[in-house]
Amino acid sequence: MASAASGLAQVRHLGGNVGRDESEKATKDYEEYFAEEDDSKRTGNYADVVNKYYDLATSFYEYGWGESFHFAHRYRWETLRESIARHEHYLASKLGVKKGDRVLDVGCGVGGPLREISAFTGAAVTGLNNNAFQIARGETLNRRTGRHDHCGFIKADFMNIPCDDNSFDGVYQIEATCHAPDAVGCYSEIFRVLKPGGVFASYEWCLTDEYDEKNPEHRAIRQDILLGNGLPTARTTHEVLDALEKAGFEIIEEEDLVKTADIAWYEPIDPYRRWSPFRDFWSFKTTSWGRNITHYFVLALEKLGIAPKGSVNVSTFLKKGADALVAGGKTGTYTTMYLTVARKPLSKSELKAELKRAASTPRKR
Repeated sequence: MASAASGLAQVRHLGGNVGRDESEKATKDYEEYFAEEDDSKRTGNYADVVNKYYDLATSFYEYGWGESFHFAHRYRWETLRESIARHEHYLASKLGVKKGDRVLDVGCGVGGPLREISAFTGAAVTGLNNNAFQIARGETLNRRTGRHDHCGFIKADFMNIPCDDNSFDGVYQIEATCHAPDAVGCYSEIFRVLKPGGVFASYEWCLTDEYDEKNPEHRAIRQDILLGNGLPTARTTHEVLDALEKAGFEIIEEEDLVKTADIAWYEPIDPYRRWSPFRDFWSFKTTSWGRNITHYFVLALEKLGIAPKGSVNVSTFLKKGADALVAGGKTGTYTTMYLTVARKPLSKSELKAELKRAASTPRKR
């Protein structure tokens, strides 16, 4: 009953800010961006690609995932919801921020992680998002949860962040900068707004060393991941590290967390996984049965004129993208939780002052 009620509540949001009479065209335009393997068409129009995707897909995401649209490192004894919260806390712990500090969430979705991380650290967290529909949803959820005093949003492109240099004590992103057309340009903007000595912690989507460009199966998986997830391109883990260094960061830590999880990251969206109603009842939505029920429910709503035209197509390409992620996980060619922790270096004068302060601070015995 709860799932049905949740699904009905999301119906009125289908299509995001796209007008009902424009939704079918928006869906077709979006799919056209992925008609070819060449990434240049998408990277050149990345803002439109990503905005169309999240207008069309957000309600499906919120129905299937709740407020935090990301995967998580998971142990055997955890539910998916518990692992998602721990995954967010783990990333926040890398920032070294405290109560009253200013933190930026780059590509914040509807703000599930920023609300959790603000509560966990005591920091004031600002979400950066270029999608107006998601920000409106986030502001509603902030008010509903009482987090509106410590959490806020900026509508802007992460390739051009409208904040002063050295504005934030910490910056993080969770599976968002994979939407950037140019990693160096995106990371450079993050570097600029981060205070010297501050940390940028990230969970990035990447191709792994197992990916073979000459393998047709691997290329097909890559293409469907892009289509089903609104990505203009795909980068390797090596390209991510190289981009961070070119942007000016010092790499403190890097690790593919996929390798240490008890439960595969793609398990929640694998339609043929073993499912226990006593452990993860809510995740029935992403089983084979749950997917089909959702798909035909949307089909019926579209036929009745309740859901906007094109909603079924959105459901279809999201299923295709989910299947490609599962294939990427099973072949080991794709990861959604490549952790990087990088610091913005202090200038020589700042480093000298820091060393002087440390020398003058009495040591505790």
